[in-house]
Amino acid sequence: MTKFFWWCAGADDTILEKCSKSEHVKYAGIGATVLFTGLLAGISGAYALYTVFDSALMAIAFGILWGAVIFNLDRFIVSTLRKEGRFWKELLMVMPRLLLALVLAVVISKPLELKIFDKEIQAILKEKQAQLAIDHKALVSRQFSEVDSIKGEIAGIRQEVEEKVQERNKLYDLLAAEADGTGGTGKVGKGPIYQEKKLQYDKIDEELKLLQAGAQERILQREARIADLMKNQDKVVAEGQESFENYDGLMARIDALDQLPWLPVFFITLLFICLETAPIFTKLISNKGPYDDILKGVEHERTTQEMQRVTERQKQYDTRQAVAEAKFAARAEHEINAKKEEEKLKSDTHLEVVRESAAVWKERKLADINRSPNTAADVLNDGEENGYYKW
Repeated sequence: MTKFFWWCAGADDTILEKCSKSEHVKYAGIGATVLFTGLLAGISGAYALYTVFDSALMAIAFGILWGAVIFNLDRFIVSTLRKEGRFWKELLMVMPRLLLALVLAVVISKPLELKIFDKEIQAILKEKQAQLAIDHKALVSRQFSEVDSIKGEIAGIRQEVEEKVQERNKLYDLLAAEADGTGGTGKVGKGPIYQEKKLQYDKIDEELKLLQAGAQERILQREARIADLMKNQDKVVAEGQESFENYDGLMARIDALDQLPWLPVFFITLLFICLETAPIFTKLISNKGPYDDILKGVEHERTTQEMQRVTERQKQYDTRQAVAEAKFAARAEHEINAKKEEEKLKSDTHLEVVRESAAVWKERKLADINRSPNTAADVLNDGEENGYYKW
C-alpha cells in the first residue's frame, strides 16, 4: 500500500527506499492526498452527470473518467514540482495550477452542494413550479380570451330574452287588471280595451316564443364553441403542467441554490478549494529532504550522460562529414585533372592536324606553281579570304 501511495505521488520508489522513514511517510501522505482528491472529484462528477441524464451507468462511467483526469493532473503537478528550498519560486511555478484548482473546486463542489441542500432546493423548485403554472395558466387564458367574449354574447342573448319576458309579463298584468276591473278602465269584463290589450299581449308573446327558440339555438352553438375552446385550453394547461413538473434539471437546481443564503454555500466551496489544492500545498509546504537531493543528483547524472552521448554522436557525425567532404574534394580534383588532360590531348591533336594540313597545302601549291610559272600570282591568291589562306 505504501508503494502504491508513492506511485500516486509520482515518486521514484527505488530512490525512496534509500531514504529515511520520514521521507516514506511524507510521500505516502502526498500520494494519499492525490488519490482521495481524485476519488472526490469522481464522485462529484458522477452525481453531476446523474442529475442531468438520470442514468446510473453513464454517471459511473463519467465519474471514473473525471476522477482519473483530476488524479492524473494532480499527480503530474506534484511529481514535477521540484523542492529547492525557495518557497516563493516554487509558489510562482504552481500558480497556474492553483488558478486551475479554483475553477475545478467550483465545478466539483456544485454537484455536492446540490445534494447537501437538496431539501431546501426542492422547496424552492416547488414554489417555482407553482408560480410557473400560475403564470402559464394566465397566459393561456389570455390566448383563449375568445371564451369570455362568447360568454358575454350568451349573457346578452339571455338578457334580451329576459327583457322580452318582462315586457310580456307587464302586458299580462295590465290585461288581467283590465279584465277584473282593478285597473285600466275599472270595468269588469272583456271589453274593447281588453281586446286591444289582448292583441298587444299576443303579439309580444309570439315574439317572445320566436326569440326564445332562436336564443336557445344561438346559446347552444356558443356553448359548443366554449366547450371546444375549454378542451383545448385544458390540453395546453396540462402540457405546460407536465413540463413544469420536470422543472428540476441541473440549471434549475443551480438557480435555486443561488437563492439560498450565500455563507453556507461559500464555506462548502471553500472546503472543496482546500481539498482540490491540498496535493499542491502538501508538496509545497513540505521541507526539502534527502529524496530531493538524491533525485537532483540522479537527474544531473543522467543529464550529464545524455549530454556526453550527444557530444559523442556530434563528433561521430562531424568525422563522417569531414571524410565525406574529403572524398568529394579528391573526386573533384581527379575529375578536374582528367578534364585538363583531355583538353590538352585535344589541343595537341588539333595542332598536329593543322600542321599536316599546312604541309599538304604547301605541296599542292608548289606543284601548281611548277606547272604554271606565269600564273604564280593567281595560284598564290587562290582561296584567299580576308587576307588569310584557306587550307
